[in-house]
Amino acid sequence: MPLQGREGFVGVGLRSAHFPRLLSRPRPRVQWFEALSENYMDSEGRPLEVLLKIREDFPIALHGVSLSIGGVEGPRPGYLERLKRLVDRVRPFLVTDHLCFTGAHASNVHDLLPLPYTEEAVATVARNVARVQEALGRTIALENVSSYLSYRESEMPEWEFLNAVARRSGCKILLDVNNVYVSARNHGFEPEVYVDAIPAALVAQLHLGGYSDMGAFLFDTHSRAPTEPVWELYRRTIRRMPETPVLIEWDEDLPGWEALEAQAVRASEVLCQELGAGHAA
Repeated sequence: MPLQGREGFVGVGLRSAHFPRLLSRPRPRVQWFEALSENYMDSEGRPLEVLLKIREDFPIALHGVSLSIGGVEGPRPGYLERLKRLVDRVRPFLVTDHLCFTGAHASNVHDLLPLPYTEEAVATVARNVARVQEALGRTIALENVSSYLSYRESEMPEWEFLNAVARRSGCKILLDVNNVYVSARNHGFEPEVYVDAIPAALVAQLHLGGYSDMGAFLFDTHSRAPTEPVWELYRRTIRRMPETPVLIEWDEDLPGWEALEAQAVRASEVLCQELGAGHAA
């Protein structure tokens, strides 16, 4: 069930702590859910059962953290096969992962490591994306990660790298607005320049989340609501891409369902406000 082209579609991450509420009434005030791929790949128990039940009433996106699309070796042996089985079963409207690498030689460091922004890295990612999209039989979307280091070898700013990967490979972009803000603060560039440089036609989904201020840097913890600067950056972003599905991302220190739902409602209300302002102008 595709969401592109439909305004005001805001979702949240599907988490087991909220299963009882989601399986009861009243109907949640969200339009779709995102499920973490690795949590359901090898499951035949209750989590998968609930996911398939939710899928009867809501569109689902699958979001992975272990594809390692930027690794020179490509996806790990067996990973694509397991992901394909899950995709065939869930039939998500979108499959996403991160523009990063997560290890080498079949190891997984369980961290989203940024890539050097080089033509060589673009070519590597494009080659891996072709393999993934052929295996899955669909277009995927890659998310910009928050970063805490940079490479001397980089040849372009991150937003040019992200655009180059999407155009060269044919994949879409999952634009994480919070990650843009975190990386901008950590590396000293303007987040507005970043979001303005991403063509709306390349973006398949937006993420909103919360970070922790560590003093010397911002850390993308997904442990709280989006901050006001992130909400302002979101406002700027959706003016150009109001039909793009939006996700509230909250993984740590998970609140009760009502608090999470309230953030999704706010995201939808902000979108409606911006659309109204645009029509009035």
